[in-house]
Amino acid sequence: MFVVGTAGHVDHGKSTLVKALTGIDPDRLREERERAMTIDLGFAWLTLPGGREVSIVDVPGHERFIKNMLAGVGGIDAALLIVAADEGPMPQTAEHLAILDLLGIARGLVVLTKRDLVDGDWLDLVREETRERLAGTTLERAPIVAVSATTGEGLDDLRVALDRLLDDTPPRRVTGAPRLPIDRVFTISGFGTVVTGTLSDGALAIGQEVEILPSGRRGRIRGLQSHRAKAQEAQPGSRVAVNLAGLATDELRRGDLLTAPGALRPTDRLDARLTLTADAPVELEQNDEIDFFLGADELPARVTLLDAERLRPGATGWVQLRLARPVAALKGDRFIIRRPSPSMTIGGGAIVDAAPRRHKRFQPAILDTLATLERGTPAELVLQALADGPLDRKTLAARAGLDDAALRAALDETLVGGAVLLLAGDPAAPRPADVLASATSWAATRARMTEILAAHHRQFPLRRGQSKEEFRSRLGLAPRLYEAALAAALREGAVADDGSTLRLPDHRITFTPAQQQIVDRFLAALAAQPYAPPAPAELDVPPELLAALADTGAIVRVDDGVVFGAAAYREIVAETLRLVDAEGRITVARFRDRFGSSRKYALAVLEHFDRLHLTRRVGDERVRGTAAPAAAD
Repeated sequence: MFVVGTAGHVDHGKSTLVKALTGIDPDRLREERERAMTIDLGFAWLTLPGGREVSIVDVPGHERFIKNMLAGVGGIDAALLIVAADEGPMPQTAEHLAILDLLGIARGLVVLTKRDLVDGDWLDLVREETRERLAGTTLERAPIVAVSATTGEGLDDLRVALDRLLDDTPPRRVTGAPRLPIDRVFTISGFGTVVTGTLSDGALAIGQEVEILPSGRRGRIRGLQSHRAKAQEAQPGSRVAVNLAGLATDELRRGDLLTAPGALRPTDRLDARLTLTADAPVELEQNDEIDFFLGADELPARVTLLDAERLRPGATGWVQLRLARPVAALKGDRFIIRRPSPSMTIGGGAIVDAAPRRHKRFQPAILDTLATLERGTPAELVLQALADGPLDRKTLAARAGLDDAALRAALDETLVGGAVLLLAGDPAAPRPADVLASATSWAATRARMTEILAAHHRQFPLRRGQSKEEFRSRLGLAPRLYEAALAAALREGAVADDGSTLRLPDHRITFTPAQQQIVDRFLAALAAQPYAPPAPAELDVPPELLAALADTGAIVRVDDGVVFGAAAYREIVAETLRLVDAEGRITVARFRDRFGSSRKYALAVLEHFDRLHLTRRVGDERVRGTAAPAAAD
């Protein structure tokens, strides 16, 4: 299915033509019918001679309602540029034509309406003037058809011309998650919340969970309609009404995007290639405020000019757009900008990076990167998307702006060549959650991991390693990406895992000569009294040395102030469990007598064994616990 949009000056007969073609009055608002002027978007549909069903979006022509026009024209496949034969091209004709040109809408027809009001000579003059206005635009070769909605003259020719035009228009492809820019929100009694829009990229189905961006609210599809007919599924390229469960109308607005949960991440910054119209009345200067239009959304933004001091009318340049609030966008999406006051369309362009970092101006490396993103091959786009670090396959597809087939081909090329690495997943059975990195960015990520651990070792030379949670926090990757990166680093031997901590493989706890003297004296004292050792405080052993000895396994802390040498501790574990197995139980007194220690040590050790589940207390006695002796290691 295709969507065709009208465009043209106010009172040039757009809505009248749509009604004559379809039998549907697109002016749905009473105010529109009373004033005979379209204020908001109208919708209709028709079946062309070849049997093709087409949706029509009728947009307002009055200058005061250009913003409403922009909400409907962004998702169309072809345009009907309407020019009244009795007046010829007018100011909004020029502005609508500029908008179609900036949005890259290259398929269309020019319809000269009110054919019955002029003679042949005048019609030829208007046709010639219109052709001159089309020169240099995406519609410069568009066929021109003259019609009269009043008499019906030329309507059949228009239907045939539109059918022929759409013969050469490829259908929308399923390239990823569905995207429905919401252009209407309303309630139907007995059904609840309904939104409408033009669907792209993916299909929608009844029962499907959806997410509304940028708010992040979620709901479920209760029903679908296209052309007032119920449907179980809606395909890309169709006008769709979606009945939503779990969402109220006051939670939604025109400009929101309906999509699959987690498919897109809203952003308040976009990198783009921007062109000013040749007749723009102003130059664009650094930090200028503009009104930004994307899909059905409209919001203020400021412009960072990346490669010029100012952008003159007719010129093109690289910009970073700083948005007043987040939007959901993808690489390749086209947009329009308008001057806020007086409101006027002054330019537009295409997004080349929907999740950029903040850029400094006049940086050659940044400008080269943007040029690659704009013109690059699929493989180059994949490498560029992975430049800042690992991504899961689903996010990579969105960042690179590639469909599944193009992404798979690009990865086949780059994985075999070694330019891209699969950190987690199965190359034979790819999944959206697979994690990939470019060889260059992986080297940087691995170097970052190494530096984090090296810095920790320098700061805490007497610790075995860094806690895993602290390491993850410092690395700053999302959980799934972190797990994949850590697993890859462990496979490659860049990092060592000690259970609760991570370290560099060559890291060993080493003591200074002064520290070694204290350690030797302390270990000798423990060996001299293995079952009733002196407390560390008695020998002035600093806490950091005590922690280091515990990390290396030279000592075992049983309780505050009670520390055993490792060899003595292993003997105590083995002999205690032997006594329990032989006698069925052990008491504090029996432990004390067997090891020649005091009640203090006996209590500390047996309570320690209870915590390890080596023993279990029953009254004043201990019996065998559930853990094996290895739990004491």
